Amino acid sequence: MITVSNLEVRVGARQLLAPASFRVGAGDKVGLVGRNGAGKTTLTKILAGEGLPASGSVSSSGEIGYLPQDPRTGDLDVLARDRILSARGLDEVVRRLRSAEKSMASADEKTRAKGMRRYERAEADLHAAGGYAAESEAARIAANLGLPDRVLGQPLSTLSGGQRRRVELARILFAQAETLLLDEPTNHLDADSIVWLRDFLKAYSGGVIMISHDVNLLEETVTRVFHLDANRAEIDIYNVGWKAYLSQRETDERRRKRERANAEKKASQLVDQANKMRAKATKATAAQQMLKRAEKLMASLEDERASDRVAKIAFPTPAPCGKTPLMARELSKSYGSLEIFTDVDLAIDRGSRVVVLGLNGAGKTTLLRVLSGIEKSDTGEVIDGHGLKLGYYAQEHETLDVNRTVLENMKSAAPDLNETQARSVLGSFLFTGDDADKPARVLSGGEKTRLALATLVVSAANVLLLDEPTNNLDPASRAEVLNAIRSYAGAIVLVTHDEGAVEALEPERVLLLPDGVEDLWTNDYADLVSLA
Repeated sequence: MITVSNLEVRVGARQLLAPASFRVGAGDKVGLVGRNGAGKTTLTKILAGEGLPASGSVSSSGEIGYLPQDPRTGDLDVLARDRILSARGLDEVVRRLRSAEKSMASADEKTRAKGMRRYERAEADLHAAGGYAAESEAARIAANLGLPDRVLGQPLSTLSGGQRRRVELARILFAQAETLLLDEPTNHLDADSIVWLRDFLKAYSGGVIMISHDVNLLEETVTRVFHLDANRAEIDIYNVGWKAYLSQRETDERRRKRERANAEKKASQLVDQANKMRAKATKATAAQQMLKRAEKLMASLEDERASDRVAKIAFPTPAPCGKTPLMARELSKSYGSLEIFTDVDLAIDRGSRVVVLGLNGAGKTTLLRVLSGIEKSDTGEVIDGHGLKLGYYAQEHETLDVNRTVLENMKSAAPDLNETQARSVLGSFLFTGDDADKPARVLSGGEKTRLALATLVVSAANVLLLDEPTNNLDPASRAEVLNAIRSYAGAIVLVTHDEGAVEALEPERVLLLPDGVEDLWTNDYADLVSLA
């Protein structure tokens, strides 16, 4: 259970949440919604104990399981399986069992006997912590999130960013915490895993507070909705499910508009009548009373609610280039003994549209990193064509320097921009005033997405490498990105789970990983997008 009392949230001088109080108990499934930048991620960090409020308090009973947008996986040399088991302290027990098993296989009798004793103690501790059933449960959760035994036996350092995030989600779900705080839990999940997660959360006996732009997930799971209004810095609490919330919110908005219109009309009539009566000395007192009634009537109304602003996104006019600005020949990549992809050949012609498909872990993100020059392939080469100007959108926002400000990141992406021009572009991406001077590390996932997209807009790139560009975006911002993809005149290589993004791209070709098979796009491939 989480109890919040008079909690105020600020970032610098900006108030994200005026003092608010609420409680989330066992069985509550809360959808925390609001536009990008409203403060949802900041609030969730405070609820998890990883941030401090400006005022007020947060108290909780029982353990909290927190999945941030950018999960920290700790030691990357740890096996994925052990990272999940660590949620219940089982990782250390399992390591002791493995060590004892090695000793038991020794040719030395004393070493074998010592190993047997250590094994018995470790096995007793394992049973006390839930035994082999707990190990099986962890493996089952992982498998349903697209992490088979093969992946669980690998060090975290060999996994893709999406796989590491799914390891963290599996760890949180395995922990059996009393309250779950989940920030965009469906990122990097395929369609089957999302369906499984819905059922898991519906059946979960503890409380859940979830930030998500997955409408189907919200419809299926939430029993309460907390809407964080960025314009008013207030939380509107609806103790109903998702569909009822949408209906109630629309009804409330119509009622507010109707009440305001009626009050304004009545106040106007009172003012008009008072102005007429003031001309006569005998009616001056009555006129003054009418004016006070009009003021009181208008003061009783809440401020008119402003509509949420949306970033205006349009990708750049591409710089001139040759017929084939980017080529790759015989690319392969491995991490240790794990082969990611082999013999990938690719030719990106001017204005071409290519979508990269493959199961999670097939190397889609790695391929874009190789094409962008951030990572080196083991074999083959990437060839820059005449006039190539590359723009890379990384799903983990690695292209942003988190130690620099929003403005500094922008000027680094386009050195020719002066400060006024840079601030103007940032303003169209909803970074206004002091927002431009914030360090990138304090931005939410949605804000980082907007900043990364803003750096692309000023890049004059003629080839865009886009890795999950619609993750973390509210519906209005997602629609802007889809329109930008649709209208961009340059070449795009796209990695996405978003079927709408592929529709907007209208791809000519598809590259299938890990085998590197290239084919002309047909609608037969559309069913693979959400599975990729």
